[in-house]
Amino acid sequence: MATRLPESEFDARLAEVRGRLADSGADAATFFGATSIEYLTGFHHIQTERPVVLAVTDDRLEITVPRLEVERVEPNPRIDAVHHYFDYPGGAPLETAVEMLRGLDADAVATDADGAPGVMGYEGPQLSEFVDVETQSWVDRMRWEKTDAEVDLIRESAKWANLGHRKLAEFTEVGAHPATVSQRASTEASRSMLDTLGDRYAVRTRGGGPVHAGYISGAETALPHGHTPNERLSEGDVLVTGASANVDGYHSELERTMFVGDYTDDQAHYFELMLEAQDIAIDALGPGVPISHVDQRVWDYFEEQGVADLAQHHVGHNIGLGGHEPPYIDRGWADYDYVDDADAEMAPGQVYTIEPGIYTEDAGYRHSDTIAITESGVEWLTYFPRDLESNVVG
Repeated sequence: MATRLPESEFDARLAEVRGRLADSGADAATFFGATSIEYLTGFHHIQTERPVVLAVTDDRLEITVPRLEVERVEPNPRIDAVHHYFDYPGGAPLETAVEMLRGLDADAVATDADGAPGVMGYEGPQLSEFVDVETQSWVDRMRWEKTDAEVDLIRESAKWANLGHRKLAEFTEVGAHPATVSQRASTEASRSMLDTLGDRYAVRTRGGGPVHAGYISGAETALPHGHTPNERLSEGDVLVTGASANVDGYHSELERTMFVGDYTDDQAHYFELMLEAQDIAIDALGPGVPISHVDQRVWDYFEEQGVADLAQHHVGHNIGLGGHEPPYIDRGWADYDYVDDADAEMAPGQVYTIEPGIYTEDAGYRHSDTIAITESGVEWLTYFPRDLESNVVG
């Protein structure tokens, strides 16, 4: 049971960044992205209007944070020094970060962004106004392939997502409200996860539980990103579910198309088309397979069945610390602006959601499973039943 990332993972990540830094000729690497900072240090924070800036040199790791983050970051054993400003706009976030860089004798930096992202109203100067800048996306690319330790966490996430999904099925009945069913399933699964893991659980939430399970219903399912409607469940409703669990920051994705009480012949027809499309995609996965090829295989099937006009998105995406990460299983991936031609192909350690969908005027049909690419093939990480009869509830 893996619940925390080993310390050795951070050592390896920082060593790789430092190797890239040495090859770049820059004096330091800087990171503004919250996920990149967490990936390299284990310090996780909510990205707001208050910038956080990480600086990496060949022998130092320093960070600039707003005053309210000081106590949270100071115990981090990987960070050598913490610099802070009071707040924004009252403080001087970027100027404080520049002072940090000057203390590191860093006149030229390789950075993931030329300044902090403009979220929640932040407007600040660019880093290039103070030092020489070249942009890099080292961490973004490093995250494509997961180590065995990372896959272990995603596998653990899938286990608790499966429990959350079973709770959804258990609590669903005609007359229930989808919002309260989702809340109840999430709460019950989270309670089980916390009771089971105890102090092994790595906190990543502020008041919420580690498991989320829920669904949209009725006409909202016809929208791939539909919202939970304010209407109680009726006999024959289509549900599109979603369940995941946060395990030391890593996620899986489990989705199913379900029916409340019964289904029509048309609904069964579209369900089986969707299921076959998912089978085709999964059968096409593997190391060395062109990523765009998988999406093309599904598209060819949809065209053959005369339902290509009912497709609204690509087959899937990588997943890990982020809910959506590249590579994307998309026909356009063949034309993506990657550095190495090998990036056009699937590689061991990449973990994908496989979720081709069909959307009629009345309802949507989509399963999603999380599947890891291995040296010899694939490993299914999610495992809730996929067949039609297993997905009739209520």
